[in-house]
Amino acid sequence: MSVAQSIRTKLSEALKPETLRVEDESHLHAGHAGAREGGESHFRIYVVAGAFEGLSRVARQRLVNDVLREELGGPVHALAMKTLTPDEAAQDL
Repeated sequence: MSVAQSIRTKLSEALKPETLRVEDESHLHAGHAGAREGGESHFRIYVVAGAFEGLSRVARQRLVNDVLREELGGPVHALAMKTLTPDEAAQDL
């Protein structure tokens, strides 16, 4: 399974998101520190989930980091994220 697919699967199972986008941005970092041969080292995610209700931005990011602990400890060098509740996503349009 690819790193991107692993990220999708774990976040889908843990957060039951309404919206989940996982973008591999590794090509933007080729030749930089942490860039791996073949990519799959730099990702950007956009997650809309009811699981974020009542959580601060930092708490949401910690939750995502906990779910992706294995990936962040290995192949993923950088992870940018936007974490929204469904109500926030409606206002973010």
